[in-house]
Amino acid sequence: MKAQLWRGDLHYAGVTLHTASSGAVLALDSLWLRLESQGVHGIGEVRLNIQYLHGYSEAQVLSNLMQMLTQWNWHRDAQALLEAIHAPDSPLLAPSRMLIDMALHDLLAREKGESVAANLGAPHSLPAYTTNQTLFWGSETQMLAQARSYVARGFNQLKLRTGIADFATDLARLWALRETFGETVSLAIDVNGQWSLADAQRAFPQLRELALSYIEQPLAPAEDAQLAELAGYGIPIMLDESLNSEAAIERLAAAGGTLWGHLKLVKLGGITPTLAAARRLQEADVPFMIGQMNEGHAATAAALQLCRVLQPAFAELYGADGLTDDPVSGLRYHNGQINVIDSPGLGVHFDAARATFLQEFSDATN
Repeated sequence: MKAQLWRGDLHYAGVTLHTASSGAVLALDSLWLRLESQGVHGIGEVRLNIQYLHGYSEAQVLSNLMQMLTQWNWHRDAQALLEAIHAPDSPLLAPSRMLIDMALHDLLAREKGESVAANLGAPHSLPAYTTNQTLFWGSETQMLAQARSYVARGFNQLKLRTGIADFATDLARLWALRETFGETVSLAIDVNGQWSLADAQRAFPQLRELALSYIEQPLAPAEDAQLAELAGYGIPIMLDESLNSEAAIERLAAAGGTLWGHLKLVKLGGITPTLAAARRLQEADVPFMIGQMNEGHAATAAALQLCRVLQPAFAELYGADGLTDDPVSGLRYHNGQINVIDSPGLGVHFDAARATFLQEFSDATN
């Protein structure tokens, strides 16, 4: 087996990603890992510039990944490598594991001539899933125009990024959305942990009339113990940034459904641990969402494949919608759903000519 590492910046058409925790993000700094074994290829992707989520800089992730790929025994088969990266003593950071895990899952499924979902035990189903759309930060006019565009394309689950401006601005925008679309859309908000408990206690009563589907990460992860004080307002609370370890998943499962979970591959380290976390939440009857960062087609396709296996209550798979320069293709957004060609593996294609080559790794590298 051999591997090749590629890098590139991805851009959205006409909009700039902006969240309360990240600030303005002009491009998605992304890595792609292409594996090859006996003429079969597998592709993985991870976004580097998300230190605001997991605390690792681009340089840390890249160094960690390069060190491991250089030292690896490439004589091992794909299944053995998959087990190795998730071993308890693995020095790989979660985003590094996500990249390799995804490429290995793609490769293993392609070797069998089936989709990643089928290889993970998904029942036969159409290769599509309903997804929400998250409204990018901008003026209220821009926000409403973006929302109208999504609804016209059949997307009726909308989530508003909040915590960037003051709460009065956020509240006014939510009412503008509700008054524009009525009950034809479901609304949710993502606070990205920007509120204090006092802020949340002032906000929750004013949000009840909006019939929100959920409020995502109202408090910082360090304040999770205070979330119980918000339960009486009757608005579901979805954790995101808090869910970055197996221990965090166990705490959520122990909460017995009073809190919901947003599971992301990049926080947990790939398809394998995210699947395990979701199964644990299913056992505990905890509603959850399979989602992602703003990411390209390959990472989005991996989350989609998991949705086909798990059939979660919520899916956040909008990340590749509107990207103009992604070297990976194969996803289609239409009629409120994301579709992938039901071909082997992730169902996507990598065009190396559209990315920047970094290095090749094989036995000769050592």
